[in-house]
Amino acid sequence: MSSTPSHPDDADCFMCGLEETTEESAVVFRDPLWTAQTVPGYDVPGWFVLRARRHAERITGLDDTEAATFGRRARDLVAAVTEATGAPATYLVVFGENHPHFHALITARGAEVPADRRSGDLFRLRTEAADPAAAAALVPTVREAYARFAASGATAGAA
Repeated sequence: MSSTPSHPDDADCFMCGLEETTEESAVVFRDPLWTAQTVPGYDVPGWFVLRARRHAERITGLDDTEAATFGRRARDLVAAVTEATGAPATYLVVFGENHPHFHALITARGAEVPADRRSGDLFRLRTEAADPAAAAALVPTVREAYARFAASGATAGAA
């Protein structure tokens, strides 16, 4: 399914471009509104982008259906990434400065990550820990866990 341009700048939007260029092997899930995937340039193992499929600028650009479904998709993806990586912390971050198209970055923070690379400093790992092959290798495990969480409505630790 292709996104329908809704803004004159869509052609230059990095996130919109992913709609056409993403290999299926990088996709955790895709539904009519959302895609979760690994993204070139952010290919640290355990990092995934959850993005609106149509061009919506920032969270304020989401329509009612997108806004109503974002929380569930984000919750289930965070649970799947946490389970697949065993990370003691998984962050969900929304900035939107470099790419105003609404998306969230889900980042697993492993126990091996030193204290000076935690919280906001985790983003230094974007270049320091980039490993496209290892990031891609996690996709099937996260995809399987996401499908289970999405189908059950359950989250990690909710039993």
